[in-house]
Amino acid sequence: MLIDRLNEKIIACKAPVVVGLDPVVESIPAVYFTESASTTDAIYDFNKDVIDATADLVPAVKPQIAFYERFGSAGIACFERTIAYAKNKNLIVITDGKRNDIGNTAMAYAKAHLGKGSPLEVDFLTVSPFLGEESLEPFIQVCKDEDKGVFILVRTSNAGNRMVQDARGKRGNTVSEVLAGYVSKQAAACLGKTGYSAIGAVVGATYPKEAETLRGMMKTSLFLVPGYGAQGGGAADVVPCFNADGLGAIVNSSRGILYAHKVGCSKEECRASVVRATKAMQRDIYTTLRGIYPTMVY
Repeated sequence: MLIDRLNEKIIACKAPVVVGLDPVVESIPAVYFTESASTTDAIYDFNKDVIDATADLVPAVKPQIAFYERFGSAGIACFERTIAYAKNKNLIVITDGKRNDIGNTAMAYAKAHLGKGSPLEVDFLTVSPFLGEESLEPFIQVCKDEDKGVFILVRTSNAGNRMVQDARGKRGNTVSEVLAGYVSKQAAACLGKTGYSAIGAVVGATYPKEAETLRGMMKTSLFLVPGYGAQGGGAADVVPCFNADGLGAIVNSSRGILYAHKVGCSKEECRASVVRATKAMQRDIYTTLRGIYPTMVY
């Protein structure tokens, strides 16, 4: 199953880390543009170098589709080429799209991003839950049918989330806790032999106390953890997202890895900076987890 392949890769790499492929044109080294025919060609060349530099270090990459959609059809073509290249490097691919709607539209989103044979097909998709249970069911169904996964937004890393996610219902539980209960119930649908489910949750590193509560509620769900690095979260902050076996979460970094290079660098220097930043993140998280969970499985 997909979730087992991901956990096996995490164990092999000793890296519960995902590299976010969020191409900000102004931050990509100028050399990529002087040697490329177009902006989207430059982005693709940059993405290829990042993928090549990290394919043996991490189990997964996560392109945020908005950075590609802004360039229209050329951007979507770049996105398709990027995910195809990552798959050829045997990486798990997560589309950060936060898609959702109701009925047939939700199913169309699910089939577009998770359906077998779609040009946009990846392994996991981030999904917004705020249209309710009926809007999530099509995604869950495609995950069951196609051995795919979703990360449902439960506790995001941004400071402004409290307006919605901390709101309390009549029973006193927060919106995040209600969503965690839903995710926990659905997790059995895609449970692998490693004991984890591909019906997962987005839980930010910037709220470690809340993450600890949510981990207790979603014992078998995989967490996608944004907020490490540039958003202020550190290795100690992500620990509550994991279980004692060292599994249960995968931590994202985008800016901290992609843009660790110096101004005016060459492509070779850019790739080297990506490797250094990725290895530093892996060491930071791995040593912190080992210090707290000495019996973890890797």
